Amino acid sequence: MTLYWRIFLLNAAVLLVAVLLLLGPVTVSTPVLFGEALVLLAGLAVMLTANAALLRIGLAPLARLTRAMATADLLRPGGRTAVTGPREIAELTKTFNAMIARLEAERATSSGRALSAQEAERHRLAQELHDEVGQTLTAVLLQLKHAADRAPRSVRDDLRQAQETTRAGLDEIRRIARRLRPGVLEELGLHSALRALANEFATSTLSATTRVTPGLPALDPATELVLYRIAQEGLTNTARHAGASRVEVRLEPAPGGGVALLVRDDGRGIGGAPEGAGLSGMRERALLVGADLAVGPGPRGGTEIRLLVTGATAGHPRQENAR
Repeated sequence: MTLYWRIFLLNAAVLLVAVLLLLGPVTVSTPVLFGEALVLLAGLAVMLTANAALLRIGLAPLARLTRAMATADLLRPGGRTAVTGPREIAELTKTFNAMIARLEAERATSSGRALSAQEAERHRLAQELHDEVGQTLTAVLLQLKHAADRAPRSVRDDLRQAQETTRAGLDEIRRIARRLRPGVLEELGLHSALRALANEFATSTLSATTRVTPGLPALDPATELVLYRIAQEGLTNTARHAGASRVEVRLEPAPGGGVALLVRDDGRGIGGAPEGAGLSGMRERALLVGADLAVGPGPRGGTEIRLLVTGATAGHPRQENAR
């Protein structure tokens, strides 16, 4: 039965009951007496209540579809609305589900292109920092050393100080280049890259550890890059915002195949704060490899980021290169 006929018959049933009551032993005086007015008002209230209840039942599938539309999130794919209700509502629900699936596919494709372009730009910037700025500062460092060795004692200390400042700037540029382009990921593999990443964020106030389960399934380069970038973003958020004293990065097998990445700290947690660009970027990257990303409080407080990559097995466990 169509939605039109359902609503029509519901209202017709209410009106039919009203007509049957009028054809019964009910009389209305002229002018209307107070008691008769109360009876009429009570009957009207009953009819309106019954009509409202029947309409709510008839339009319940449409209300469920409205809630699904309001809560749809392309960064959390997979949720679909159950196809129920009259024919028009069922067709509308099917169309909505198909539209969401198409938008999720288009979002994943566009995100993949944007992130690929971003990685290419990072690679280019890292190369320019290393080849141009880094070499220029290295030459300046050598010139300062040459000048300091031959300068009078009165200016030698100033040249030594300028030399140390230049060396610190060169180290900072190299650190930025490593973050832009994880060369250790390409050379030594994901396991070593995660350990080097944790060591980079470790300070006197923040203890960063890495635990990698041996014998993990092999991963394609795109998946490894996603795991590395999400771990990097999680550690960055911990160092900048969490106020934590300890953070742990774990890479372990996932139930049913694949791998699971866990970044957990003991900081203040995210609370009810809205997601920023960092978390949105992590969700965008998770979509590229069809992974599930969950961000929430840890079992003992703090923040826990868990990335589950399923179906990522491909042959034997990867043997990492050794330097």
